[in-house]
Amino acid sequence: MSEPSTSSAARTPVVAAALELFATQGFDQTSVEQIAAAAGVSRSTFFRQFGGKDDVIFADHEVVLDQLRAFLAGKHDNPWVAVREASLRVYQHFAADPELARRRYTVVREVPALREREIVTIVRYERLFDQYLRNALPGIDPLDAVGFAALVTAIHNHVLRQLLRGDKHVPVSVLRRALDDAMLRFGVADTDASAPDDLVVATFPRTMPTAEVARRLREQLDAE
Repeated sequence: MSEPSTSSAARTPVVAAALELFATQGFDQTSVEQIAAAAGVSRSTFFRQFGGKDDVIFADHEVVLDQLRAFLAGKHDNPWVAVREASLRVYQHFAADPELARRRYTVVREVPALREREIVTIVRYERLFDQYLRNALPGIDPLDAVGFAALVTAIHNHVLRQLLRGDKHVPVSVLRRALDDAMLRFGVADTDASAPDDLVVATFPRTMPTAEVARRLREQLDAE
């Protein structure tokens, strides 16, 4: 997901026009015809791009989820780090245009049905991370997979809301530090591969998931 913001549906004139109308006259008061007219497209074109008004709000989530699936399907030496990096990519996508993200956030907060769909969308990210860890670490305790996926998602959303609820720049480094700390607390902090420590396998924290211990043991054995 190298340049998500330049190709996502959130950049289309339709999305921009829709968010502007939602913000000025309300979500329920805005019709598809009005959105299409404001964006300079036909009604049929709108429905080819989106299934309905609410799909306009969540259009770039679909793009990001597809890009994350492709990213996680690639080769990753450390699955825990891959999940962290996936979370950072999502944040970078929305932080690339904070004003657009804030406008979308305001509309969602004002419409109960959109808030419910937002919750479902968040769960989709969490399930994607959970399933990836289960596939990447055979034998992992399901509680470790779902626990880490939920932790990463919750931290990501907390930092993202700091950006959306204010008017200040919240750099991605804030999220990275928070996720690094979470990995440390979860017992899966990234190891320093350059450290000449032959006894690294004897110093794993008690909190480290069994599947991660096994992965690191295999990594050390393969390196010798």
